[in-house]
Amino acid sequence: MTIALETQGVTKIYESGGVTTRAVDGVSIRIKRGEFAALVGPSGSGKTTILALLAGLLTPDEGQVVIEGQEFSRLSERDRTDFRRRQIGFVFQASNLVPYLTALENVELMMRFNGGVTSQNKSQARELLGQLGLGDRLDNLPAQLSGGQQQRVAIARALIHDPAVVLADEPTASLDTERAYQVVETFADLIHAQHRAGIMVSHDLRMCRYVDKVIRLRDGRVAEIIDNRADIDRLAGAGPVTVK
Repeated sequence: MTIALETQGVTKIYESGGVTTRAVDGVSIRIKRGEFAALVGPSGSGKTTILALLAGLLTPDEGQVVIEGQEFSRLSERDRTDFRRRQIGFVFQASNLVPYLTALENVELMMRFNGGVTSQNKSQARELLGQLGLGDRLDNLPAQLSGGQQQRVAIARALIHDPAVVLADEPTASLDTERAYQVVETFADLIHAQHRAGIMVSHDLRMCRYVDKVIRLRDGRVAEIIDNRADIDRLAGAGPVTVK
């Protein structure tokens, strides 16, 4: 499989009150197209900072972020914004849907940012929402949807512009266990079926049952990469204990 996303010795340093903190310290990872990975680790291990670096919201002080062969981290701010809009999808902890737009209109919004909505991609939006079990909810406003349904709309919005890479920042944080499983399973199925590269930050090890690779972080560094199915399943079967 083709490498869609790669970091090469990525480091992010913060200075505060004369104290230097290496929030991310020499991280090198690779994610292939069609591969879904989880970033796990205790609070302060660098998960959120790495996700921000991958999304181009931060630039590394050392190292490179390469997406689809493009050294994304060294682009100008304007070019990075344009690249992110085309090649990266993002799912937040909260769905962040526009409250006065319907489910379909929220998904179409991403296409408007990328040049406009055509009859063809309107059909694509309807089809994608249907795949997510929301075919009968297209005209509902966010307030008329459950938390799990709102997150599925957010997933559709993150995928509709055909990004190479999809990032998710604890997408199940506000959901109960059953809905969390449904959302992550659906997310994983679409990443595999559409041959994208996906990375999810999660505090809940149980969600790892749906991923192909687990990247464990500690003190800003990669402590362990688990890509054996049996080992991942054992980790996910540890119960509802979160990584603290």
